[in-house]
Amino acid sequence: MKILDKIVAFIVGVLFIFSGLVKLDDPMGTQIKLGEYFEVFSTDFAHFFEWFIPAAMPIGMFLIVLEILLGVALLLHYRMEITAWILALLIAFFTFLTFYSAYFNKVTDCGCFGDAIPLTPWQSFSKDVILVVLIGYLFWRRDKFQSYLPQKPAAYVLVAVTVLSIYLGVYAINHLPPIDFRPYAIGENIAANMIPEEQPVFEYTFEKDGQTVTSEKYLSEKDGYTYKSHKVLNEDKTTPKITDYNIWNEEEGDFTERSLQGTKLFFVTYNVKEASTDEMNDIVDLVSALDSQVETIALTSSSSADFEIFRHTFQLAVPYFYGDATVLKAMIRANPGLMLLKDGTVLGKWHYNDVPSYEEVKLLLE
Repeated sequence: MKILDKIVAFIVGVLFIFSGLVKLDDPMGTQIKLGEYFEVFSTDFAHFFEWFIPAAMPIGMFLIVLEILLGVALLLHYRMEITAWILALLIAFFTFLTFYSAYFNKVTDCGCFGDAIPLTPWQSFSKDVILVVLIGYLFWRRDKFQSYLPQKPAAYVLVAVTVLSIYLGVYAINHLPPIDFRPYAIGENIAANMIPEEQPVFEYTFEKDGQTVTSEKYLSEKDGYTYKSHKVLNEDKTTPKITDYNIWNEEEGDFTERSLQGTKLFFVTYNVKEASTDEMNDIVDLVSALDSQVETIALTSSSSADFEIFRHTFQLAVPYFYGDATVLKAMIRANPGLMLLKDGTVLGKWHYNDVPSYEEVKLLLE
């Protein structure tokens, strides 16, 4: 039993640490996902969940750090009586959450592993069911574990993990995710990611002479086959990585295709009322310096009236286009942020705290 105890604790601990680190790479992604859940809960359960939306970032950071701490505590077998109780409460809550999302199709991706490993709602629920079994075992055996370290050194390790986790999370918030798992990452071609990897391959089910027949070709009724159903065999490869990139304005109309042609500098701000303005002078100077070599356009989900005030305040003399806020947040985790593209390929991305120099941009274009 002791060997099984160690194996289960190791599996659950590593899984929690991995899940936490992936989300720690992109705390804003967790903030967005929590905001979606709070909106659903405010509609389906109680309006007071709306109050949590502005606090989604600190709540998300707390859950991320807690997840990593629980994983480390499991690997150390630290105070398993308390650790097992916290794990049991967490997995009970998240299993309900993933079941509710899957059954009622409320949130299509739980964000369990961030953008690194997207899971469907039912996959998320299945994963949590497995964890319920494993954590249930740990809860049952919680008083049989002995810590690998004395209590004080183990506590120091957990404090160090907490401090390091908070530092990494704050860094990712104030700059950009160190590892970008989204299809708008540097080196990705947005236009190519809007095309499916493969065309769908269908498997048809027919009935003939009382027998069920499956075929990848559609069989004729003249030959005695009666169509019953069909399914896509390569569904995971028939959906493009990007399905919702769409740019437009009143003057140009649909600008999606043209936005990915030539060399462009995107100034992205999904909400000008919440945008940081401390570095706007540096951004405007960069846009002016690149004026004759790079076409700069602004992408926003703010209203025309709000953006007009914003750009006149900072003398940002560039055309602006509209995009969905969720898409703009996926493109860059900064408000505002800069993206440099050449024929749809992302050459560079910058947080407003890391505005590049003219020379840095020129070097990327050579």
